[in-house]
Amino acid sequence: MVLSKKILIVILLTVVCFFPLYGQGDFNLPRHNNDKIRFQLINNLIVVPIEINGVELSFILDSGVSKPILFNITNTDSLQIKNVETIFLRGLGEGGEPIEALRSRNNFFKIGNAININQDIFVVFDNSINFTNRLGINVHGIIGYDLFKNFVIEINYINKFIRLYKPEKYVYKKCKKCEVFNLTLYNNKPYIETAVKVDSLLLPIKLLIDTGSSDALWLFEDESLGLEPLNNMYFDDFIGKGLSGNVYGKRSKVKLFKLKSFELEDVNVAFPDSSSISTARRIKGRNGSVSGEILKRFNLIVDYKNAKITLKKNSNFRTPFYYNRSGIVLEQTGSRVVKEKEDRGRVGYGNTNDNETKIELSTYYKYTLKPAYSIVELRKGSPAEKAGLKIGDEIISINGKKSHELKLQRIMEYFKNDIGKLIRMKIERDGEVLPFEFRLEDVFKQKELPN
Repeated sequence: MVLSKKILIVILLTVVCFFPLYGQGDFNLPRHNNDKIRFQLINNLIVVPIEINGVELSFILDSGVSKPILFNITNTDSLQIKNVETIFLRGLGEGGEPIEALRSRNNFFKIGNAININQDIFVVFDNSINFTNRLGINVHGIIGYDLFKNFVIEINYINKFIRLYKPEKYVYKKCKKCEVFNLTLYNNKPYIETAVKVDSLLLPIKLLIDTGSSDALWLFEDESLGLEPLNNMYFDDFIGKGLSGNVYGKRSKVKLFKLKSFELEDVNVAFPDSSSISTARRIKGRNGSVSGEILKRFNLIVDYKNAKITLKKNSNFRTPFYYNRSGIVLEQTGSRVVKEKEDRGRVGYGNTNDNETKIELSTYYKYTLKPAYSIVELRKGSPAEKAGLKIGDEIISINGKKSHELKLQRIMEYFKNDIGKLIRMKIERDGEVLPFEFRLEDVFKQKELPN
């Protein structure tokens, strides 16, 4: 059950417009030259604490957005949103239609010791725009350019911290094991020149650096360039969620992804449907995105002021790329009431009139709310679908583990196990608990060719 708390919105002006551009304040570190901020790494996404107008929230650090967006405010305490006007935002998704939002100005933002007293933010009230269910933790928004533009930012994926440096105080150190790339900023988003080998040719490509996506690599299909899935080496799948709806496409592999001297082999790639990425394809020369599953293999120094990014590989570098072999996508869909034994540590002893020892054993139970996880996407022809599982099924247990005792991402890890691994699940459907089992399959098993 989700408890909805009051949201206080101070409305001073309301107009209708499309994508207005205004000047605004900057983030700064009043009393420090740098500041270290811890983050959570959830499904390859960086989740940082941010204080907005006195209320602490959680935001994804997303280099693919030019303005902060607040979208999950039903679980916050009273939050003042100042100086608002109605606008429309457009993003990725099969619908492609713009969504209504509020543009709010003059907000107080604080991340670590960095503050901005005049920050713009876009507020989306559409309940479908929410990362919380997919990540299993409360996430209230995304922030990108407005933080990156004011600092040199170190991102340490291994130790899970970012460090903000004042650009005028940052000193580059010699690093023989690093590679430095020039950045191109377009619409306040960073692009990098790389190369990819899909089949036999190494192709130069231009990619958006997107810390707000958990995938490894997205490529826009282009037969003339050789950017397309190899025959029988792809499967159709749900690949993400954008502001304008779900994104579907083909998942495949590329033989090599090259970042100067750094080479990654057998890399996961998604080819999104063209209808879902019409906005992104308008950017001339862009061939796709490089995202969290690849970026987490490096520690980064991101410097917008000097338009460059420095990469140094870390201990994640050689980690293999895995796919979800079950076909199941889960979300945290509220809570379920769970009956649990409560250990009160008490056993009673006594004597009867017949001098017999009497032992009193009491069992106590408590009822608590625990996360509920349900199937929200199910790949056609997948092992889970063939076993009889359906969208809407609520997971009770997996391989003997009670689901409410596991984090969402831990459950999803079961589905990336070795080919042939047996998955046993108990699910609840229409009030009935049902058992299911299936074995994980090769997602690239040979397709049946037409006669």
